[in-house]
Amino acid sequence: MSGCSSCGSASSCSSAGNPAGCPSQMMAQQDKKIEDRLSHIKHKLFIMSGKGGVGKSSVAVNVACSLVKLGYRVGLLDVDIHGPSVPNLLGLKETQLMVNQDNLIVPATCPSGLEVISMDTLLGEDRDQAIIWRGPKKTGAIRQFISDVAWGDLDFLVIDSPPGTGDEHMTIFQTIPDAKCVVVTTPQEISLADVRKCINFIQITKAKVVGLIENMSGLVCPHCHGKIDLFKHGGGEELAKKDNIPFLGAIPLDVQAVVSADNGVPVVEMPGESPAKDAFLEVTKNIVTEAEKLA
Repeated sequence: MSGCSSCGSASSCSSAGNPAGCPSQMMAQQDKKIEDRLSHIKHKLFIMSGKGGVGKSSVAVNVACSLVKLGYRVGLLDVDIHGPSVPNLLGLKETQLMVNQDNLIVPATCPSGLEVISMDTLLGEDRDQAIIWRGPKKTGAIRQFISDVAWGDLDFLVIDSPPGTGDEHMTIFQTIPDAKCVVVTTPQEISLADVRKCINFIQITKAKVVGLIENMSGLVCPHCHGKIDLFKHGGGEELAKKDNIPFLGAIPLDVQAVVSADNGVPVVEMPGESPAKDAFLEVTKNIVTEAEKLA
């Protein structure tokens, strides 16, 4: 009651006289849960791009799987609420997540040990259902993805985001202030123009930047293994140099990567060698190096 008496909204609040149901109290309790969950995660990597269609989710999935292959404990959080694709890229078919004895959601687990949470895994059997939410509801869902999920002790939490610089991105920066950004672009100017805005957004919010990845950087011919600059080449590296951001590497277009994605298997999990697989592993090693510098 003492808390209610000092609240300016007490006269119109439906929870007045019931501090346990007070929105401010509930938010404070959730903040404590979030702080506790995040304290068990060393690095939080926020995969971003101002442009859609640059393969950001594919990068997030293959970087997360590469980190697992390098021996790290990894979680993958998909906050692209309106267009989640992470479960499909990983071949996750689960329709119901489990809750543990502490009433926390247990992430879906891949055979490799990668732990995954996505809106798509929470939709049950109807994955074609549209999510029609405004900003506050999206913010609440993302906070719940962190506070009410049993992530456990992780070396890396990889966070896949939607395109742009909207509610989801602001929520991550506000909820995870030590998140480190990995920016994804393709080489052509139409992508670079939007990514410049993304970098400006990161600078304004004073977030840390791990570096920039140039995705779809040339097409590797499956027959002669020659490289065709289908979407140009080198634009991402030039942008990184201009903005004094570490360039993490280039990922080529690879027919095997396309086939593996359609089959729900990350290209880094495919047997044998491929240009994209080799590039992802090299880029991931660079991410680890740069992330440690920012720790």
